[in-house]
Amino acid sequence: MNGQIFLALGLVAFLLSFVEGGAVRRSERHAAEVAIADENNKTQRYIEILQGRDGRDGLPGPPGPAGKDGKDGEPGPEGATGEPGIQGPTGPHGPKSGGVVYTRWGRTTCPDTPGTELVYSGVAGGSFYNHEGGGANYLCLPEEPQYGEFLPGVQNSALYGAEYEIYSGGPISFSLHDHTPPCVVCYTSRRQTKLMIPARMECPVNWTTEYTGYLMSAYHGHKHSSTFECMDSEPEAASGSVGNQDGALFYMVDTVCTSLPCPPYVEGKEVTCAVCTI
Repeated sequence: MNGQIFLALGLVAFLLSFVEGGAVRRSERHAAEVAIADENNKTQRYIEILQGRDGRDGLPGPPGPAGKDGKDGEPGPEGATGEPGIQGPTGPHGPKSGGVVYTRWGRTTCPDTPGTELVYSGVAGGSFYNHEGGGANYLCLPEEPQYGEFLPGVQNSALYGAEYEIYSGGPISFSLHDHTPPCVVCYTSRRQTKLMIPARMECPVNWTTEYTGYLMSAYHGHKHSSTFECMDSEPEAASGSVGNQDGALFYMVDTVCTSLPCPPYVEGKEVTCAVCTI
């Protein structure tokens, strides 16, 4: 009986020690797990301190390398047209192009019109008034001729000086009879076309009047015919020219009412003229 009691007490003691040992081991495992979790938390916080949680709380990094200059990208849409800029200053005159040349008969200077300049000055000449051959046109001969090779003597067509056949009392109030008409060849860079209009003393609208005068040519009873030229209305005489030497002659031109419409033309009136450019 006593033996059984001791055996039962021993079994109880063994069970109690087993239970207490299990509890101790569970407590130890729990403590270890808490310690590991605590270490993990510490490690995570340390990592967060070093790296930042999501980058927002960390210090900004250094600037990255420069990107491309965009020339490989697609062009953007066209922008709106800007306002017109301020007009710049007028540029220098360009090289001469075009222009027109004409002769001013009876004067030593070119007209004072914009863009007009002297090419050369001279005296009038042509074929002898009573020769059957020769040139029909009057020439403005330069004051300083140049010659090439030549054969002395007159063997061919002859060139003479010219003279006015103008007396006082007509449209020109002073006598220039037997004087040599001067002439000038003029160039105007601002116009492109020249026109001599007979029987007019003004030019059409938008045209420039270079000069006005009286129509002159050869005498109708002479053998030699000449072109009509516009002699300036205020003619001059070439220096040192006087005396009846004849040669190419300039006569006033009068209207004759046969096939001309009269009126508006009037028999026997001297014909005017105008040299116009545009």
